[in-house]
Amino acid sequence: MKVIWLHRAEIALYQTEEYIQNEFGTKASVRFMKEVEEVAYLLERMPELGHYEPLLSNYVQGYRSIVINKLTKLIYYIKGNDLLIATLWDTRREPKSLANNIK
Repeated sequence: MKVIWLHRAEIALYQTEEYIQNEFGTKASVRFMKEVEEVAYLLERMPELGHYEPLLSNYVQGYRSIVINKLTKLIYYIKGNDLLIATLWDTRREPKSLANNIK
């Protein structure tokens, strides 16, 4: 399975990394990026590891989510032999904003 980061997901990743860097320092930022890499590695080998995301059940893509850490979820879907990462979601935000962000 090939993991593909959609543009929106790349932006969310770098914004999150920058926020962590500015607020908590380099060590926390590096740890976050390592957590993301580990989750992407797991998904590459076990793409159905994440659960269907109930907030996105109205979409035909079959969005799934997997927790990276207690504050971040990775949202993705499977299309053929590709695993497309749609976005990262800050779990402190209003849940309905996730669905609005996916459009």
